[in-house]
Amino acid sequence: VVENEIQARIDNIFSNLERLEILSSKEPPNKRQNAKLRSGNQDPAFSLQDSDTTIPIDETLQFNESLQNAHRGMDDLIGSGTNILQGLRDQRVTLKGTHKKILDVANMLGLSNTVMRLIEKRAFQDKYFMIGGMVLTCVIMLLVVQYLT
Repeated sequence: VVENEIQARIDNIFSNLERLEILSSKEPPNKRQNAKLRSGNQDPAFSLQDSDTTIPIDETLQFNESLQNAHRGMDDLIGSGTNILQGLRDQRVTLKGTHKKILDVANMLGLSNTVMRLIEKRAFQDKYFMIGGMVLTCVIMLLVVQYLT
C-alpha cells in the first residue's frame, strides 16, 4: 500500500514536471532557459496537494504575451509618429523653399507687369502702323492700276 502511494506521488510529480516543461516551452526564447532551470530546481521529494501544486502560469503567460504585444504596438505607434513628424518637417522645408520661389516670381512679375504693359502699348501702336501701312499700300496699288491702265 505504501509502495503504491509513493508510486502515485512520484507519477504525480513527473506529470507536474512534464506540465512545467510544456509551460516553460511557451515562455519567450530569452526567458525559456530560466523557466526550465526554475522548474528543474523543484525538490521532487517535496509533496503537496494537487491544488497546491497548480501554478496559474497560463494566465500569467497570456498576460505577459498581451503586455509584449501592447509594448510592440506602442513601439510601432511611436515609430509611425516619428516618421510622420519627420515627413512634416520635410514638407515644411519644401514649403518654405516653394514660398521663397513664389515670392521671387511675384517680385519678378511686378517688373514683368510693367514690361508687359509697355509691350501691349507698343503692340497697340504697331497695330495702327500696320493698318495705316496696309491702307497706304492699297491706295498706291489702286493709283498705279488706275493710271497705268
